[in-house]
Parts: sequence; structure tokens; C-alpha cells
Amino acid sequence: MTTSPRLSLNNGVLIDQLGFGLYKVPPEDAANLVIMALEAGYRHFDTAAMYGNESGVARGIVSLYGVEGIHGGSGESVRPTAREDLFITTKVWNEDHGYDATLRAFDNSMINLGLEYVDMYLIHWPCPRRGLFQETYRALETLYHEGKVRAIGVSNFQPEHLDRLLETAEVVPAVNQIELHPWLQQDELREKHRELGIRTEAWSPLGRGQILKDPDILALAAEHQVTAAQVILRWHLQLGNIAIPKASSWDRIKENADIFRFELSALDMADIARLDRGHRTGSHPDNVN
Repeated sequence: MTTSPRLSLNNGVLIDQLGFGLYKVPPEDAANLVIMALEAGYRHFDTAAMYGNESGVARGIVSLYGVEGIHGGSGESVRPTAREDLFITTKVWNEDHGYDATLRAFDNSMINLGLEYVDMYLIHWPCPRRGLFQETYRALETLYHEGKVRAIGVSNFQPEHLDRLLETAEVVPAVNQIELHPWLQQDELREKHRELGIRTEAWSPLGRGQILKDPDILALAAEHQVTAAQVILRWHLQLGNIAIPKASSWDRIKENADIFRFELSALDMADIARLDRGHRTGSHPDNVN
């Protein structure tokens, strides 16, 4: 893997543009997948309290030191060599909204992860009907000011949620992690991010696999002699998105990382832009509480 480019967040902290997502990864599988991803050169890992696999991620990170021959392949390892090379994100779950509850939830995540600090901490969903995300974010600001996290942000926030948050927030979120793929391009929200200096991070960047059979994507893949997944991930990076694809095998982990040897043209990008159909594979943020 050619190492992923790093982007600067609005506080100067650097984040790998291509990360490794761990949504729905069973705890017993998380460690081995993290180890394989480290071997493939990934440095950015995205977990959450709700995933139940923070401790598995921790075991994989610990195995970074002195573990050889993880994937049974050959060649020189490109894995990172120190904690400082890694970028670890976790998130506070909906049931832990509120100032004190968020601080307790963070402490639990830190125990699970076994780390001295977390690179980024996010509010997982705004849960607007609960009306607590401003208070929850104030707890994130406390953690940030105490140096326990290097960056803070949100996930699944719509424009109106960001507006409400910024009525009271002192720290502009570094990231908003949202469902984003060629069938759900979220132009309005991405423009809002640009105006505010918030990085767009795509969860489900491959549309949970649904878009891999899109005929236009397959045509581009054939033209560039790459896979449909590689076309989509390359599209994300050229848009400036951070992307965190999930993978459950060594071959797929390597495939998703091998996106730096080709480039989509302006015409290719325009063709993909026309694929937007407002199709969600996950829940609408207004419906999650």
C-alpha cells in the first residue's frame, strides 16, 4: 500500500484520508482484522462504543509491536511502528448523551482501548428528540481541553443540527462522519462543512456493497482496469472526503488500499456525480434516538 495522504483538521491535527472501519465487526474478529490492516499499511481506525469491539481493536494495536507473519504473505511490512503513527477514533453512544454520562462513557472507552489518549472522539448520532447533543458536545470540549482527545467532532449531524450545536459550542467540530457514497452524495451538507471548516468523513463509503454492481461504476472500473470498490474509494479521495471502508478479508483489505496508482478524470467525476439518487442504506439521523 502506498501510504494514505493525510489531511489537516481545523485544529492542525493530521488524519489519514483512508481509514479502516469496524462497524459490525464481531469483537472476536476485530483484533485480527486490525492486525491485517496494520500489515497493509492502514494507520487510521474507526470504532465506537456501540460496536462492542473497542477491546478487540486494542488487542490488534498491541500486536503491532513484535508480531510478524500475520497474514502469511511475503515482502517487507509497511505497518506503522509507533502509537504516534496511528489515528484512533471512537464515539459516544446515544444512551450516554448528557455531560456527566458522556464523561463516564469516555472513561469506559479508554479502559476498553487501553490507550493514553484517543485521536478523535465523536457524538455517534445527534438524537435530536432527546435535546442533549449540545450538553454532550460540551463534555467532548472538556475532554479536548484536558488533552484526553486530540480532536472532537460529530457523526450523522444534518445542517440544522450543526446550526444548533454551534449556538453553544466553543470548538468547531473537526469532522462530521456521515453516510456518503455515489447514491447519496449529500451536496448540501458537504457545502455546509466547507463553509464551517469541518471535514467530511464517509461511513458506508461503498453503500454497504450495493453500489458495486452499478453499471456506470463497473464501466469506469473496466476502463481503469480496477475494481468497482477502488473506483468509488478513489472518487471519495478526489472529492476530499475521508473514507473508512470496512473489509473482512486480507484480499479486500489490500484491494481497498490499492487506490493510489490511478486517477479519475474530471469527466469520470462528473459521471459519478450524476448517480446521486438520495438513497440511504442506513437510518435517517432525524429518526435515531
